[in-house]
Amino acid sequence: MTSINEFELLYDIVQDYFDGLHYGDVEKLRSIFHADAFLKAPGSRRSLEQWLSAVASRPVPSQQGRSYDFKLLSIEVIKDQAMVKLECPLFEHRYIDFLGLLKEDGCWKIVTKMYTDLKAE
Repeated sequence: MTSINEFELLYDIVQDYFDGLHYGDVEKLRSIFHADAFLKAPGSRRSLEQWLSAVASRPVPSQQGRSYDFKLLSIEVIKDQAMVKLECPLFEHRYIDFLGLLKEDGCWKIVTKMYTDLKAE
């Protein structure tokens, strides 16, 4: 059985993820991802560093006055692994992100991110 504390720890990571996206905080994002994490979308593959570089070079949603409309849709935990489903509206996109996390050495880290844009054709 998963403790409430594990869900709270995962919720904190999700909150850091949302904040990192909205405020363009690359260091906050880096802190919640495992160094060898990979990001995958249909037709796109990026390393963590490639993605963080893109985040650093794009406009910052909060500075553009964009709404903070991120949503946590679900968290599933089995022992030392978790899958989180999120809705992440960014700019003209409406992403659904699946974040895979592992708990190693007592610490949860995002090891994979899969995402798709619901608005894309």
